[in-house]
Amino acid sequence: MNRPLTVGALIARLQRGLPLEQIGTGGLDRLVTNADLSSPGLALAGFLERFASHRLQAFGETEIAYLGSLASDARARALRMLFDFEFPCVFVTKGQELPPGFAEVAGERGVPIFRTPLKTGEFYRRTKPILDDLFAPTTTLHGSLADVFGVGLFFTGKSGIGKSECVLDLVERGHRLVADDLVIMTRRGNDVLIGRGHELQRHFMEIRGVGLIDIPAIFGIRAVRQQKRMEVVVHLEEWDQDAVVDRTGLDTETTTILGVELPKIKVFLNPGKNITVIAEVIAMNHLLRYSGVNPAEAFNERLIGRMREQADVRQYLVEDDE
Repeated sequence: MNRPLTVGALIARLQRGLPLEQIGTGGLDRLVTNADLSSPGLALAGFLERFASHRLQAFGETEIAYLGSLASDARARALRMLFDFEFPCVFVTKGQELPPGFAEVAGERGVPIFRTPLKTGEFYRRTKPILDDLFAPTTTLHGSLADVFGVGLFFTGKSGIGKSECVLDLVERGHRLVADDLVIMTRRGNDVLIGRGHELQRHFMEIRGVGLIDIPAIFGIRAVRQQKRMEVVVHLEEWDQDAVVDRTGLDTETTTILGVELPKIKVFLNPGKNITVIAEVIAMNHLLRYSGVNPAEAFNERLIGRMREQADVRQYLVEDDE
């Protein structure tokens, strides 16, 4: 679950790539509860039925020009009516000067004002992806995430089963580590999950009996990635001779993370099994399926076709009266 976002934290993030200056002081502890950004529009003229008061508000040339055209009393009434709503903060685009009374009313209500030289459309375009990222659904998962042939494999299983050792072997074979032990997962859009490591432990691995190891220091910077889309869940389990195992790949199991359904493959461990090669095959098989080739279904169709041919021959012999 995402932590509450304050105006101060939002502005600190926006100022990494956007020119912003605060007019006045205070208001940075107000909470931002919505990723949407809008302009007051007709709310300035008194039509408030459709006013999205919970959103961040951007004042472009139209809003500033309209307020500037009003008599001082009418402008004061419009501003008081607008700032009675508890929106988090105000952005003024194109570096425009504020109409008389604007900063005073905002200060009375504790609403901070920020000005940017960007045009309104450009400000929206550059701000919206940042807001979407800050408000994206996020969770933390226990496991290891690796980039194998460009496919994000997320290894799960009980503690000590060998998730980290498997990923370490993959790294030694030229694949890349994204995160070990703790993976921060964020949903982008409707069906994309992006995983990354915690900033304090990123690209460190714990190998039982060895301790913490620094992957980029040992294997080089090409052995790691900052983040990666998670595409397949690989669940490691101890071998159980009574377990029901899918031997054809037709009965695909899935799991759901943050509302996104992902294929889940169970790999049973027993002495001598090369789990690293199996992980590589899982990644390559996923790439095949993504390109429209499903080996299990293709084999099943060939098998059914052969059975039909044999059934037709048997039926012909039964019907042959000569």
